[in-house]
Amino acid sequence: MPHSASAKKRHRQNLRNRERNRSAKSEIKTHVRKVLQSISSGDVAGATEQLRTVAKKADQAAAKKTIHRNRAARIKSRLSARVKAAAAKASR
Repeated sequence: MPHSASAKKRHRQNLRNRERNRSAKSEIKTHVRKVLQSISSGDVAGATEQLRTVAKKADQAAAKKTIHRNRAARIKSRLSARVKAAAAKASR
């Protein structure tokens, strides 16, 4: 445990920030699961709409340095490729 006042404050800040970061990461993962679920059920329109939400959340987390910007880009790229493939499959 911290002994000095500044170390105690830093510890409180770290705990608060860790909880905020965990929440943001969990929210991204939840939205990713929703996109994948929509794709597997064949709802391309729903997946496209949810992809916009995932992209926004990932960009916000990257802007706040909760996740790395390359990770946000990777999430968006992989999901958009899957949505695009599902749309192509549905149009056939």
